[in-house]
Amino acid sequence: MNNRFFPFLVWLKYLTLSDIKADFIAGLTGAVIVLPQGVAFATIAGLPPEYGLYTAMVTPIIAALFGSSRHLISGPTTAISIVVFSSISGYAEPGSPEFVSMALTLTLLAGIYQLGFGLARLGKLVDFVSHTVVIGFTAGAAILIATSQMRHISGIPAEQGLSFIQSWLAMFSHYELLNGAVFMVGISTALVAILVKYLKPSWPNLLIAMVAGSLIALLIGDKSGIELVGEIPATLPPFSMPDLSLSTIQLLAPEAFAIALLGLIEAVSISRAIAIKSQQRIYPNQEFLGQGLSNIVGSFFSCYAGSGSFTRSGVNYSAGAKSGLSAIFAALILVVIVLLIAPLTAYLPVAAMAGVILLVAYNLIDFVHIKKILRTSKAESSVLLITFFSTLFLELEFAIYLGVMMSLILFLAKTSTPEITEMSLNVEQHRFVESSDDTDMHCPQLKVLRVDMSIYFGSVNHIQNRIENILTQPEVSQILIICGGINFIDLSGTDLLISLDKKLKAKGGGLYFFAMKHSVKVRATKFGLIPAIAESQFFDSKKEAIAKIFPSLNQSICENCAQHVFRECDKFALKTKAVDTA
Repeated sequence: MNNRFFPFLVWLKYLTLSDIKADFIAGLTGAVIVLPQGVAFATIAGLPPEYGLYTAMVTPIIAALFGSSRHLISGPTTAISIVVFSSISGYAEPGSPEFVSMALTLTLLAGIYQLGFGLARLGKLVDFVSHTVVIGFTAGAAILIATSQMRHISGIPAEQGLSFIQSWLAMFSHYELLNGAVFMVGISTALVAILVKYLKPSWPNLLIAMVAGSLIALLIGDKSGIELVGEIPATLPPFSMPDLSLSTIQLLAPEAFAIALLGLIEAVSISRAIAIKSQQRIYPNQEFLGQGLSNIVGSFFSCYAGSGSFTRSGVNYSAGAKSGLSAIFAALILVVIVLLIAPLTAYLPVAAMAGVILLVAYNLIDFVHIKKILRTSKAESSVLLITFFSTLFLELEFAIYLGVMMSLILFLAKTSTPEITEMSLNVEQHRFVESSDDTDMHCPQLKVLRVDMSIYFGSVNHIQNRIENILTQPEVSQILIICGGINFIDLSGTDLLISLDKKLKAKGGGLYFFAMKHSVKVRATKFGLIPAIAESQFFDSKKEAIAKIFPSLNQSICENCAQHVFRECDKFALKTKAVDTA
């Protein structure tokens, strides 16, 4: 019980002094990286900049203590931020006290959903969400993020809450209002970030770029219309109280569910991706608990919804982190940094922030995997494009649901059409292989089939059609199914097998099974597979199965058959040879 609810008690006692030192260095790196990101992500979410920093101070500590990953760094993320903005901007003015209050409520509800999923042990559900959905949604969100920042980087005034198309139409229709000074600050900031990343990859390029943007704005002067972010309060995350009124909860509950789902997909996907490198085992249910608790606790300390960050988690692993202590160090060091430099944000231009956010948005788009998906799979491509365009043109929470639904449809489509391979005798190897060419030999009466994947309600129609086609061959009366690839047979599958056995018995034969897993057989027996099909029709070896089935074949057909597939056919082969000799 302690391992599940207090996993940090396990890894804390195994830490050495060298591990703690490595975690501190990794935490220091993470704190420098998250400083500009926290400010940028809060801006994307429509919240005052300090709320991104508060989220980066509280959320990663709770998630590290109660999650299962040693390297996952939680906190504000781009995808979650834009969904928060989309969910609340229709009800309150971004940045207003009402908006902040609703964001906290949204965070609390999302955390409750996530905690509930973890307690119900629904971590397996993440396995059914295709990574393609995450890629498509993230790419769409990246373009929406870039679109939302165009008014800040261009200086062209635009209304809040415009759709994707409306935003760009408004931008192009008022292009003459472009502010050259604002545009230069924004683009210069982005270029400095790119240049630093190229020349000095280990340096905090976003932080350096924001400093450079501030200096450029100072050189241009105050009369150029450059808007400043303003001073961030140099305080610890203050206690806050989400709006728990029934009307607000009812209003935000659907959006909170979408954020909870997206956050869990992000966190578990990132944890698994890094665990492949670190050789660590990830427990999705534990990650659900960690993410849920981090959002619940965070909502009472001025944090908005967070999740795992791929960038910060990857850097954390690369920096040599050994445990979740690195995330705790990063949060505590960030507190010290904010208390020291918060007054300097008064000189940070909004355009410089927009330049940084544009770069963050660009880096969100996984061009490598998008190209690979579009080249290799039509089904995955359709999921990618549907999720991508839904993100651009529909409500974001609906885009998430639609992408998840498409993943499930794709999964069901794959499992509903299991591979049914007809096996044949390879003359040279004298063993059963997949039918490949005309040199392989087939018994006209006994068909050997290999079924891969489960026989359940979704696949019975496909299996029935395939086997019914085989039964149209007049001489086929026996079918032997190789069951090694079957992991599950439900009630519908059991009924189908019993029905096929009856049809074969009507033709003087039967349905036989080889190498069925014990657990599969036990479950199918509960549904009535045995005794409806006799125990004698199940075999552990192919040799035993053929020896049992062969005597029931039509011997007159065997006498005139030229295939001689089985060893038992040798006596007919000798008779044929004797006749030919005579």
